[in-house]
Amino acid sequence: MNLETTYLGLVLPSPLVASAGPLTRNVTGIRRLAAAGVGAVVLPSLFEEQIRREAERDAALAEAGTESFGEALSYLPAPAGAGEPLQYLSLIERASAAVKVPVIASLNGATTGGWTAYASSMQSAGAAALELNIYYLHGDPLTPARDVEERYIEILSAVRAAVTIPIAVKLAPYLSSMGEMATRLQRAGADGLVLFNRFMQSDIDPDTLTVTAGLTLSNPAEGVLPRSWIARLRGTVPLSLAASTGVESAHDVVAYLLAGADVVMSTSSLLRHGPEHAVVLLDGLQAWMARKGFVSLDQVRGRLSPGSGADAAAFGRSSYLTTIDEATHTYAPG
Repeated sequence: MNLETTYLGLVLPSPLVASAGPLTRNVTGIRRLAAAGVGAVVLPSLFEEQIRREAERDAALAEAGTESFGEALSYLPAPAGAGEPLQYLSLIERASAAVKVPVIASLNGATTGGWTAYASSMQSAGAAALELNIYYLHGDPLTPARDVEERYIEILSAVRAAVTIPIAVKLAPYLSSMGEMATRLQRAGADGLVLFNRFMQSDIDPDTLTVTAGLTLSNPAEGVLPRSWIARLRGTVPLSLAASTGVESAHDVVAYLLAGADVVMSTSSLLRHGPEHAVVLLDGLQAWMARKGFVSLDQVRGRLSPGSGADAAAFGRSSYLTTIDEATHTYAPG
């Protein structure tokens, strides 16, 4: 049975991708994931703040050296004892050499600026592609939606100018017009979209009167929204589509593929059950395909996508009405 797929122009042996998380932060974990059958791995994000902090540290060291040794006007700090950005480049190099599947670097930021040029170093280190995670929560409630969207375009454009490798943009679901935004990102140089980012925000505990951490693993119910948008975007924009969030079982993988995902990403289920859970997910996918008589993913992908135009609009409206009707019959008092 053929599980080969294409994502961002890269040929992957399977549609299951290990997304950014603790399991992909070292070569040992990456090797285990590749051995379990994942088609690619996404490294944890290198953050804009880490790059800026490293640059400020280097600038301070250079300035201190110049003040101490007046004749050393061209002094630059040696790379020994490198900080987080250089360690990240080392991980890219070592992971790329350790496994045959593509290693995708991840860059996370929210402002425009020189930090985006670091994408070039990631490419030089051997990253097969780049996932751009624009984690931007605007603080001013009066900020126009177009200004928020323009921030995404500006950051992507800067990164696109720095690299030639494929770029996937990881989006939040809270944009005013997802379809138009997808088109604008494609025109600005994106090769794919990852739907969706989960906002890890703090919450409030009324019992303890404290602000609590927002870290939780995803659950299958969270897959409904990204599947809905993947189904709508499939065939309407020339972009690779990666599903993210809510993958726990082979059932979730299949549902995403039927909606139109090129690849299905998972972090939470692999953390719950270990890297070898990838075998369970892929075996379950193949068993389902065998039961249904499918021999390749091309026969599965997008099979239940509504396509574009009026059909997509009718699909959304019909789903809404069907849900209301089912709820009425199920929960209305007799």
